[in-house]
Amino acid sequence: MKTFMIVDDDSEDCSFFCEAVTEIDADVQVVIAINGEDALMKLREMNTLPDFLFLDLNMPRMDGRQCLAELKKDFKLKHIPVIIFTTSSSQRDIDDTKKLGAAYFLTKPSDFHSLHSKIQFVVEKIGSTLQL
Repeated sequence: MKTFMIVDDDSEDCSFFCEAVTEIDADVQVVIAINGEDALMKLREMNTLPDFLFLDLNMPRMDGRQCLAELKKDFKLKHIPVIIFTTSSSQRDIDDTKKLGAAYFLTKPSDFHSLHSKIQFVVEKIGSTLQL
């Protein structure tokens, strides 16, 4: 069974994400974290790490950039593919997160169909390079 983690402080975005993932594959388990600090705590306690981590950039306590930097420093966690999942489409954000080790940058779409398609595309694209 595959596991995805979404790290986002917006509960509505998390709900849409979970709904889209369930449509793609009903067997995927989704773990939700509300900020970077929460994500790191949950990841360090998990026996089986997620196959993909979808990370928002703008969150309280610990934002996505800080979380990504911490993930990539941690020997146990640094191999998890991180997909930046944010409302931003800024080239600076894309460049900065790529330098920090993000596998992909996905701007949150405004409609459910696009969300479903983009998540499926990213998972297939990254999954094929990782041989999951």
